[in-house]
Amino acid sequence: MHCMVEVFKTNVRRRKEADLLVTDLLRSFPFYRINFDLMDRDNILRVEGNSVHVEEIIDVMKARQYECEVLN
Repeated sequence: MHCMVEVFKTNVRRRKEADLLVTDLLRSFPFYRINFDLMDRDNILRVEGNSVHVEEIIDVMKARQYECEVLN
C-alpha cells in the first residue's frame, strides 16, 4: 500500500492551536497521520495517508480562520 505525504504552509503559531487543529482534522480524516512542525519557518502541516484530500484539508483550515496552502 502506497502512502502519500502532503505538506502545507500555514500561519499556525502556537502548539495549543496546532493540537486543537490536529484533533479537528482527525475527526474528518481519521485514517491520516497529521502533525505540525512549528519550528519550521513555514509552520508546516504534514498529512500522510493512502490518498490525501488536499482541497478538503485546506477548506477545514480556512473554515477555522487559518491560512493553508500546499508547499511545493
